[in-house]
Amino acid sequence: MDSFRLAQLFIKGHSSKLRLHIEAARTVLTYALAGVSGANFSPAVTLALYLSKRLGGPGLDASVAGMYALVQLVGGICCGFCFVNMFADSFRLGPGAGFSWVDACFCEAMYSCLFCFVVLNTTAARAYSSEGNEFYGMAIGAMALAASYAAGPVSGGLLNPAITVGVDFAGAGAGFGKSLVYAIFQLLGAGIAAFLFKMVRPMDFDEPESPRTRLISEIIGTFALVVVTVGLSALAKTSMAVVAIAGPESAFRSFWAAWRSGAHFNPAVTVAVLLSGHDADMTPKRAVHYIGSQLLSCVLAGWCFCLLYNGSSFVLGPGQGFSLTAAAVAEMFFTALLAFVVLGVAVSPKTKSSQLFGLAIGLCIVVGGSSAGNISGACLNPAVSIGIAASTAGWAATKTALRYCFFQLLGGSIAGGVVHLLHSEIITVNGHGETSKLIFGHA
Repeated sequence: MDSFRLAQLFIKGHSSKLRLHIEAARTVLTYALAGVSGANFSPAVTLALYLSKRLGGPGLDASVAGMYALVQLVGGICCGFCFVNMFADSFRLGPGAGFSWVDACFCEAMYSCLFCFVVLNTTAARAYSSEGNEFYGMAIGAMALAASYAAGPVSGGLLNPAITVGVDFAGAGAGFGKSLVYAIFQLLGAGIAAFLFKMVRPMDFDEPESPRTRLISEIIGTFALVVVTVGLSALAKTSMAVVAIAGPESAFRSFWAAWRSGAHFNPAVTVAVLLSGHDADMTPKRAVHYIGSQLLSCVLAGWCFCLLYNGSSFVLGPGQGFSLTAAAVAEMFFTALLAFVVLGVAVSPKTKSSQLFGLAIGLCIVVGGSSAGNISGACLNPAVSIGIAASTAGWAATKTALRYCFFQLLGGSIAGGVVHLLHSEIITVNGHGETSKLIFGHA
């Protein structure tokens, strides 16, 4: 994996297909080696697992973590030397054009945190280790793909001290030592991920569950979804931003499946769940708390990517040649489709999937993004709309965001109503006067 990353950084232009190939390789290697070593591939992931163990939860012992980190660093250095000998060239670590070292280090810490957080929740969580899951590799690969697109223009998107050290050794002739700066922030992100893991899964650490845990889950997930996908991917102008958006959507939905917050990360989805009536825990009061947490998180995310990109942002509104009415209809329709799919594969007891719901939701994002992206931007989420408005801090952007929010919430309401009708039990009386239950499609 380290050699793949080194090649990615060496080839100029950071081709979209190349990024997809790299993360596909990560995914298949994760599946191939997870049963042997855990497929950490990164001292940052190893540190996160070690800290989780020290905090009283699942993870790695100090001796195992130390050996893992050592061989990972050796592997990175060997790949660096192989790369120099193969290509007769080297490159240096550093921020992208127009960005400072502060920007690059912050970006590495943030994305390392999110990546390690996904790994912890999909591989170390006791709910999954006892029951098993088949989606961990896809979730990890999807998060890595999103981080590659979003962080690449700022810092290179290394997210791995072993790769960082390998790059530094490969470019030692042009200066050595900058890997230590990157590695410190990557490991810092891993440490934060371990503490966040404890916050959202206290029962894995033999601590009682708190009602606040659900809200913390929504805050973390919504922040990550907004700042990782829409914020940095759109500002970086990546040609496959739709895939980058679908990546963490799939990953976050997957690793929160066993958690009781439901992983909404979207006020329109929360409204849909409330109106569908299929989640007994989703009361109007709780829905208000969820939406408040999501909106707070998206505002913070908007400010975050605005500061990271030195105050630059992008305009929310209809695409060239399209009216606001067309954009509103597109947002309403595809938000309704997204909420309908979420309810069908993750909420309804009649149709929900135990494994591949995250993939279904992620592919729904791809459909909406590719179909409505040129029309409205395909936010499909009031949190995303508000996050964009927060980054611009202008009244015009705020008005557009509020209009988007109205139609997105309307789409969520439509989805909730449709699911309530299609999945509800209808009491009928048969010809003999006996009461029976009829489920649409199932008698």
